[in-house]
Amino acid sequence: MADPTPRRAAVALNITIIGAGLGGLSAAISCALAGHNVLVLEGAKQLAEIGAGLQITPNASRLFAQWDILERLRPLAAEPTYLAVRRYSDGKILSLTEDFNDDMMRKYGAPFWDLHRVDLQRMMYDRAIELGAKVRLGARVADIDFETPSLTLEGGEVLNADLLVGADGLWSKCRERFLATEGKTDAPLPTGDLAYRIVLKADEIEDTELRDWIKNASVNFWAGPGAHVVAYSLRGGEMFNIVLLQPDDLPEGVARQAGTASEMRESLKGWDPVLTRFLNHVKEVDKWKLMHRPELDSWVSEKSNFVFLGDACHPMLPYLAQGANSSLEDGAVLGHVIATLESKVQLPQALAMYEQLRKKRGEAIVRETFAQRHDFHMPDGPEQEQRDRLMLSKLGKKIDVKFPSRWQCESDVQPWLYGYDAKAETEAALKSSPYT
Repeated sequence: MADPTPRRAAVALNITIIGAGLGGLSAAISCALAGHNVLVLEGAKQLAEIGAGLQITPNASRLFAQWDILERLRPLAAEPTYLAVRRYSDGKILSLTEDFNDDMMRKYGAPFWDLHRVDLQRMMYDRAIELGAKVRLGARVADIDFETPSLTLEGGEVLNADLLVGADGLWSKCRERFLATEGKTDAPLPTGDLAYRIVLKADEIEDTELRDWIKNASVNFWAGPGAHVVAYSLRGGEMFNIVLLQPDDLPEGVARQAGTASEMRESLKGWDPVLTRFLNHVKEVDKWKLMHRPELDSWVSEKSNFVFLGDACHPMLPYLAQGANSSLEDGAVLGHVIATLESKVQLPQALAMYEQLRKKRGEAIVRETFAQRHDFHMPDGPEQEQRDRLMLSKLGKKIDVKFPSRWQCESDVQPWLYGYDAKAETEAALKSSPYT
C-alpha cells in the first residue's frame, strides 16, 4: 500500500531531472511526492519499446508500495520459487534456495520480482505523470551552467531550476560537463566482459520441458570458466530472459554490436544441454560491452544546486542485479532528504545528507559486483573445486558463512543488499542530524 502520510516540504523547489530511465523516474516520483515541481528531460524521442529483464530485489520493491505501484506491477511480475547455482558443464546444482519467494518475504518484507524493463519504466512514467511531474521527450542537453544553475538544450533553449539532477546514465553528458568545470575528463572503461541479452517467448517453444522451466518461475545461474549465465522468467511465465556474461571480444570503442546466434552457441559449446536447448531457439542477438567508470570525488556541485544519481555516478556490472535497484534507491533517498526542507537555504544540507547516505553504499556495491564475477568465473581447477565443495556443503542448510553466491549469502551480503530501506535510513539520518 502507498505511504499513508508522505512528508512534504514547506517550500517547493523547481527540480529538473536529466534522464527518464529508472533512476530519473524514481527521483521524479519521490520528489513529486515531497511536493516539489518536477520536470524530466529525456533525449530519446520516445520511451524505448525494447528491453530485457530486470531482477528487482526487496531493497527496491519495497519502494513500489510507498509509490503506490506495487499492486499495479504484480500481474506483470514473475516471482521465482527457487534460486539455483549450477555447474556449467552438466547443470548439476551446487547451491539451492527453495521457496525463494517466501524466503524473501519472510526476511525482508518485500518481494523479489523479475520484471521486463519496459513494463517497469512505463509504470513509473505513468505514476510520475499522475503526481504532476512533466516529462519532455526529445530534449537533449548540450551544456550545463553549474553556477545558475541552468542547462541549454540542443537548439539553444535555456532552462533554469533550483536543482538539477544528473540521471543520464553511463554515457552521461552531465558527468562530462561536471568534470570539465574541474579541467578533468573521464570515459567509460571496458571491464573485459560483454553480455548477450536474450528474451524468448514461451508460446514459441514447443519443447515441453523448456516451457515448464519458463512457466514455473525460478532463477538459475550456470557458473563456468571465465563466464556465467543467468536465466529467469518474465511476465508471469510468458517470457524467459537469458543473459550470457563472458569475455569481451568487441573492437575497441564499440559498445554494442550485432552478434550471431551460431557464434553465441559456439562460445558455450560443452555447457549444460538444457541451456543449449534454450539457446537453439535464439534467432538473433546483440552483444553489449560491459563498462564501468572511476569513482567521483563528489556527487554534488560546489554550489549544491546539482546532484548525480544512478549509472551517471556509480555504473554497476550486472552480476548482482543492483544497477537498477541501486538507482531506484538513489531516487527514493533524494526525495526523502528534500521532503523536510523548510527553506531553500537548507538544500546544501539535504544534498550533503543524500551523498552521505548513498555514495559509500553505491561504490561498495560496485566493488562487490567485481567480487561476484570472480567467484562465478573461476577456471576449472583447485580454487573452483574448493568453491564447489563449500557450496555443496550448504545444500539444504542455513548459509551462515561468506558464500560464493552473494544472492544467497545470509550471513553477510544478502541482508546488506536486500534489507536496505531507503525511507528508514533517511529518517534515521534526519533524526540524528536535523537541518538547521
